[in-house]
Amino acid sequence: MSTVKTATPGTVVYAVREERSEGAFRQMSRRFMKHKLAVVGLVITLFLIFIAIFAPWLSPHNPYAVTAEFSAAPSSVHLLGTDQVGRDVLARLIYATRVSVIVGFGTVALYVTFGTVVGLLSAYIGGWVDMLVMRITDMFMAFPYMMVILVVVSVLGPTLWTLVLVLALFSWPAIARLVRGSVLTLKQMDYVKAGVSLGLSTPRIVFRHILPNALAPIIVNATFGVAAAIMAESGLSFLGMGVQPPTASWGNMLTDAQSISVMTDQPWLWLPPGIMILVIVLAINFVGDGLRDAFDPKQ
Repeated sequence: MSTVKTATPGTVVYAVREERSEGAFRQMSRRFMKHKLAVVGLVITLFLIFIAIFAPWLSPHNPYAVTAEFSAAPSSVHLLGTDQVGRDVLARLIYATRVSVIVGFGTVALYVTFGTVVGLLSAYIGGWVDMLVMRITDMFMAFPYMMVILVVVSVLGPTLWTLVLVLALFSWPAIARLVRGSVLTLKQMDYVKAGVSLGLSTPRIVFRHILPNALAPIIVNATFGVAAAIMAESGLSFLGMGVQPPTASWGNMLTDAQSISVMTDQPWLWLPPGIMILVIVLAINFVGDGLRDAFDPKQ
């Protein structure tokens, strides 16, 4: 005797939602894949993350080992030559990828999390809380960004984690304002009003029903934020206020390019880190463009 399985209304609704979400994901994936530069950018970004993770195994030499070959030209032993104190440029370039990945993604993870929570709660609660939070946000946005970072880093000390914290500290207002604008629109939707009428708790409404519908602009903004953080770290390290030697950073590797003789006679000291900065920033920006097109409902 065969048995007939019946589906409850809740199961049917869940299945419909799952099918719709899967269909939306496929549509976004197709739109992203049509953006050829975004796909190339994603491959390059993932490859650089792979290099950062497996740097000890990929590096041909110890990046901190000093040899007797000072400013040596590229050879079979040192593929990208050596720097002015005899350290292998390729090894330092590989290890410097770690710094850029940590600063880029670490900074974005911190300020996007904080800014998203601030923007969500500020817009949903409203009233004097929203006004107070937005005035604090305006105050942070009024600071001269790079000058304040230089002062704070000089006081706290130019370390990797100090750099991540300081960059995150002055980057959250933009994401908070972005999230606030989205939530002000979403909280007027019928499904949010229905949740309030049913007596759902504020955290459940905010984080389970409003936040998922506000994720698209957050993800796009976070992608561009990674590139901006990498550029900021490189600039600070170039000025001597970022990651300090002997730790390798693309920015402090470019410090040697301040000499005219190095720029003209020893291009292997500054071209590789400069190209790496250019490649990773372009790759991440292309990914951001692709995500923006993929999440655009007008496409």
